[in-house]
Amino acid sequence: MAENGTEGTEFLLTGFPEWPELQRVLFWIFLVFYLFTLGGNLGIFGLIQVDAHLQTPMYFFLGHLSFLDTCYSSVIVPQMLVALRSGSVSVTFGRCAAQFLLFTLCAITECFLLAVMAYDRYVAVCHPLLYVTIVTPRVRWGLVSGAYVGSLVISVIRTGCTFSLSFCKSHHVDFFFCDLPPLLKLSCTETKTREVVIYFLAFSVITTSVTVILVSYLFIIKAILCIRSAGGRAKTFSTCGSHMTTVALFFGTLAFMYLKGNMGQALEVDKVVSVFYTVVIPMLNPVIYSLRNKEVKEALRKILHGTKIMQGHKRSNPTLS
Repeated sequence: MAENGTEGTEFLLTGFPEWPELQRVLFWIFLVFYLFTLGGNLGIFGLIQVDAHLQTPMYFFLGHLSFLDTCYSSVIVPQMLVALRSGSVSVTFGRCAAQFLLFTLCAITECFLLAVMAYDRYVAVCHPLLYVTIVTPRVRWGLVSGAYVGSLVISVIRTGCTFSLSFCKSHHVDFFFCDLPPLLKLSCTETKTREVVIYFLAFSVITTSVTVILVSYLFIIKAILCIRSAGGRAKTFSTCGSHMTTVALFFGTLAFMYLKGNMGQALEVDKVVSVFYTVVIPMLNPVIYSLRNKEVKEALRKILHGTKIMQGHKRSNPTLS
């Protein structure tokens, strides 16, 4: 193994060595979760593309969230499954850096996108008559493009800070993917300066996104309280319920993982939290948005109804098949 963190370095990801008797069970659990993640998120993305009633700014952003959750999970879970199946998986320095970059890109973009979705809900609730003129297609694409570009810049900086370290202590990474805490433990270089930059970027992304979300929802709550009828308040609040649930789950786990201090000192806890936001949350988001959203459920119902009609026609007219 190279001692200077060059392309010749290889890392051995050990996954969950502390739970050897559970690895086979975890493999099947995470495989099922991943399949549900793919089916749910790609299903919502497809519904938004084909249903005319879902061609609105809110569902435009939701489609990108589903796309991100699919990428987010796909960067991590397949490699995790290999590690669980074989006990460990070897990755090159370049592949490890690429995974770190893509994972960071997806995570930061999701932070920014959730903030954009909060702004979208603010305009919809507080300025309903101007909603179409404010959140135009050009504005939508501008906000989403800004989220992707800003995330890419920050991800490149974080990846550069992390992989410019020298990894000479060991090539065994006590984790299931190339994440910051276990990599810092392997470094034989002074990490304080880089950690300051990495922590600052993480803190800036989370606090900026959360601030936008909180300010947006303060105005939304104020607008809801001004509605006289209880039914009207409940209906307006329900349009934000799915987003609020997703925000609480995503930022709660990220804040615990990256802002809790003692980075890399309790990797067992970090593993559990990482599994939650890389495996569980991407699977839950489609469920949250489909169960709490009448338009999504109606679009799905129409698709399923149309499929049944087509199958009925094929059975009654064999020549069609």
